[in-house]
Amino acid sequence: MPSLRFLPRLLGTGALAASGLTAYAVWEARAYTLRRVEVAVLPRGMKPLRVLHLSDIHMTPGQTRKQEWLRDLADLEPDLVVDTGDNLAHRDAVPVVKDSLGSLLDVPGVFVHGSNDYFEPSLRNPLRYLLPDDGKRHTDVPQLPWPLLSQAFSGAGWLDLTNRRGSLTVGETTLALAGVDDPHLGYDRLDQVSGPADPAADLRLGVAHAPYLRVLDHYAAAGYDAILAGHTHGGQVCLPGGRALTTNCDLEPARARGLHRHPADSRPGDPGSAWMHVSAGLGTSPYARIRVACRPEASLLTLLPVT
Repeated sequence: MPSLRFLPRLLGTGALAASGLTAYAVWEARAYTLRRVEVAVLPRGMKPLRVLHLSDIHMTPGQTRKQEWLRDLADLEPDLVVDTGDNLAHRDAVPVVKDSLGSLLDVPGVFVHGSNDYFEPSLRNPLRYLLPDDGKRHTDVPQLPWPLLSQAFSGAGWLDLTNRRGSLTVGETTLALAGVDDPHLGYDRLDQVSGPADPAADLRLGVAHAPYLRVLDHYAAAGYDAILAGHTHGGQVCLPGGRALTTNCDLEPARARGLHRHPADSRPGDPGSAWMHVSAGLGTSPYARIRVACRPEASLLTLLPVT
């Protein structure tokens, strides 16, 4: 058949295109990006508050470029650091994470853990990430030294929000805080952070690793002004323009990263609603260091007074 003459050429072209896409995806996974977001959430007349949101670092000792980029974030001089988990991807990564954060650990901070802080990553089919969640969690692997990570952060003065409520004063701003352990593993205990957020605080902030709807609903209904989370990797492999195909939780892909309202159809001032910021995170599994149309990120949130 005449058309068979072109088959080798077509196969060669397809292989070249696939190779090019893979090379780009490998490059993009190392194209670290700072996102800047402004949101009016503070009481009128207050001084803006600069919050550095870090998530899903997935650090291994050999990722020197990521480590250098993280160290440079201290130059932003944030007022507060919020770390929403998945800092580790290797059993020897705790001192590396601590060193990479550097003087950011001298800034007031809060943290929660994610599943990849608890358990070693394992080699799995990356395409399964695009399939519906089957509820299976890979906890049959060795644990990572998450207690040492907690000690490093708490020892630096950061507030551990693992299924806890707390408070901080940062400059002139008083914050009422609540956090849960990783909802993806089902470790969240909403009963331990129940009750309305402190109405006397200037800002009420809810923190979680994975933005499952049950957690978002809880925080919004309790009167928290804003919720910070990670876990989704922004979809990690997205369509052109950054459209996510999945979130690896029950949050819809349209809100896989960035600033949104929760519930999705609510507006500022609506009772039982909150701002939500989902970080696309800085890392990936060490076994699939690729991203497409979704660069790794940290976010500098400038919280402004309402007008």
